This record gives sequence, structure tokens and C-alpha cells, in this order.
Amino acid sequence: MKKKKDIINPIDKDNITENPGSLTYGHHRGSFPVIPTKQGTIKTKAISAMEHQTDMQLDQIKQQMSLLAQQANTIKKRIEISEMIYHAEIRFEPLISHIYHLYEDENGNFFLMMIGENEWGRKKCPLKFISSVKLLADHTWEVIK
Repeated sequence: MKKKKDIINPIDKDNITENPGSLTYGHHRGSFPVIPTKQGTIKTKAISAMEHQTDMQLDQIKQQMSLLAQQANTIKKRIEISEMIYHAEIRFEPLISHIYHLYEDENGNFFLMMIGENEWGRKKCPLKFISSVKLLADHTWEVIK
């Protein structure tokens, strides 16, 4: 009897499959071509878009912070003027929604007057003008000038 020769498969077992229909990619000549993507290009575009979006959001937050800082400074100035007014000499009863004028003399004393900065006539004002203010309904002062 003739001895059967052992047939040796020349294809590496690590590179073949028992069920080629279960592969996620084409495995023969007529299959749909699988073209590798340029993963680096896709990631670069995504990162660029993300950076652009976050920069826009950060700029918006900076603008909001700037507005809040400006509002805080306005309130601080209003507090300072209000304190000066309540330490000032007032020889009348201020009425709500009327405009008054705050002055300071050379000794550091404050005066609240009905006479405006440009209403003194020829004599000119002997005091230093600080601010024009308006009394609000809650008895706080709005700085006009």
C-alpha cells in the first residue's frame, strides 16, 4: 500500500478564519472595498471645532464677568456717595425723584444742596462739586453725574 502524504497547509492559522462570512470587512476580491480613514485628520478637525466652541463660550463668560464687575463698581460708587450724603449737612427735606447736588468744603465737610454745579451765577461755587444725585423711593441715591 501506498502511504498517504500529509498535506501541510501553507496559510498561517492566525491569519485565516473558519467562518469568513462573520468578518466585519470584505474578505474576497468582489467585496466592498475598505479604505482606511485618516484618523489623525478626523481627530484634528474635531479638536479644532471643540477648541473654537470652548473659546467662544469662554469669551462670553469673560464678557459677563466684565459686566458684573462694572455693575459692582457702580454699586460701590453709589454706596460711597450715599455715605457722603448721609454725613452731609442738609438744611431741607429731600423729596423723592428730585435731583440734588453734593459739595465738599476745604475742611472735608459735605453739603447737599438744591443748587447745581452750573447754577451759581457770576460768583461761582465756593465748594468742590462731588456729584449730582437723585433720591429714589427706597431712600437710596442714584448717581446722576
